[in-house]
Amino acid sequence: MFPGSLVMGAEDRLLPPSLPYRFFVAAAFFQMAAWTVLLTLEPDEILGFVGGQGPLLAALHMITLGVLAMTAIGAAIQLLPVATRQPLGPSWAIRLMFWLYVPGVAVLTGGLGLASTWAQHAGGAFTVAGMGIFAWMVAANLRKVSDLPGVTRPVWMAVASLVLLAALGLTLIDDFTTGFLPDHGAVAAAHAVIAGYGFMGMLALGFSNVLIPMFVLGPAIPDKLSKRSALTSGGALVAAVVGIVLNIRPMVAVGIALGGAAMGIHGYAMSGTIRSRMKKRFEPFFRLVWVAAILLPLSLLAGTALIIGAPGGRGSMLWGFLTIFGWLLTFVMAIKQRIVPFLASMHSSAQGGKPALLSQLSSKRLADTHFFCHLAAVISIAIAILGGWSWLLRLGLLAGLLASIAFGGFVFEVIRRYFSHMKAAIAANYGE
Repeated sequence: MFPGSLVMGAEDRLLPPSLPYRFFVAAAFFQMAAWTVLLTLEPDEILGFVGGQGPLLAALHMITLGVLAMTAIGAAIQLLPVATRQPLGPSWAIRLMFWLYVPGVAVLTGGLGLASTWAQHAGGAFTVAGMGIFAWMVAANLRKVSDLPGVTRPVWMAVASLVLLAALGLTLIDDFTTGFLPDHGAVAAAHAVIAGYGFMGMLALGFSNVLIPMFVLGPAIPDKLSKRSALTSGGALVAAVVGIVLNIRPMVAVGIALGGAAMGIHGYAMSGTIRSRMKKRFEPFFRLVWVAAILLPLSLLAGTALIIGAPGGRGSMLWGFLTIFGWLLTFVMAIKQRIVPFLASMHSSAQGGKPALLSQLSSKRLADTHFFCHLAAVISIAIAILGGWSWLLRLGLLAGLLASIAFGGFVFEVIRRYFSHMKAAIAANYGE
C-alpha cells in the first residue's frame, strides 16, 4: 500500500478551510510574539535562568502551547480524518475548541509573564478545556479505526500524554501560590518531558508514519516496525518520567536509552520507505526534516549529559532548547510548510477547474528565508548557551524573530494566493 492513495477521495473528508487555518494563523502570531518577548530580555536573564515565573517562562509556553500544540491541533483535525477515513467530529466543537484554547493560551502566557495568579488559573482552565475537546474528538475518531496501527498507536499515547500533561500543568500553576509540592522542579521536569516526548513526540511519530511516505510517494511503514517504535517510545517515556519524579537517575538513563532505540527503529523504517520512494527529488520542506532528524539525537545526548553530571542550569537549558526550539519546532515547521499549501491546493478546486499547484501557492523566497534564519538561530543559540556568550545569543534571538516573521509571511501568502485563485475560478465560471 502506498500512503499517497489516502488522498484519493479525501475531498469528501475536508473541513471548511477556515477551521484548520485559524489554528495555523494563531500559531504564526504566537511564534512571532515568543521571539519578540525573548529579544526584550537581557541575555544574562536567559543564560542564568533556573526556573520560576516571568517573561522567559511565558515565551517558552508561547512556543509549546501557542506554536507546537496549536499547529498539531490544526493539522490533526484535518489530517486525522483523511488518514483514518473516519469523521473527526462536528464543526461547532472545533470552533468551540478554538475559542477556548487560543484565548486560554494568551491569558495563561500573560499570567506566567506577569506572575498573575488569576490569569494563570483562568488561562489554564480555558486552555485545558480546549485540550479536553481535542482529546475527546481524537479518541472518538481512533475508536473507529483498526487498520492503521502506525498512526493510531502513537496517537493514543499522545492523547494519554495530553491528559497527564494538562493535570501536571494545572498542578504546577497551583503550586506557584500554595507551594504544596515537595519538589516543584522535578514535577516541572516531568511536565516538560511529557510535553516534548509524550504529547508532541508521539504525534510526530504517528503522523510521520503516514505523512512522510505520502509526500515522497513511498511504501507504507511496515506494521511490525511501527509497533516496535511505538512500544519502545512508550517504555522510554514511562521510564524517564518515573525516574525524574522519584529522582532515580538510572531509570532516567534507561528511558533515554530506550528513546534512542525507538529513534533508531523509526529511522530504519523511514529509510526503507525513502529508498523505495517514487518521487526521487525531495521537496524543500525536507531540509527542515533533515535538520530535525539531527536535533532529536542531540536532545537525547543533552539529556544524557544531565544524567552523568553536567552543570544543572546550563545543561537543563541546552536540553530544553534543543528539544523544544530545536527538534520539535523544526519538525513542526517542516510539516506545516508542506501541509498549509497542500490543504489549500485540495480546497482550490471547489469552484471547478484545476486545483492550484503547490508551487503556485507557496513562496520559495519566504520558505528559504525562514530556513536559513531558523538554522542560524538554532546553531547560534545552542553555542551561546554552551559558551555563555551574550552577543551570540542576541544574534540568535534576532535570527529566530526573522525566521518567525518569514514563516508568518509564508502562511499569509499561501492564504492570499488561495483566495486569489478562488476569485479567478469564480470569475471564470460565472463570467465575471
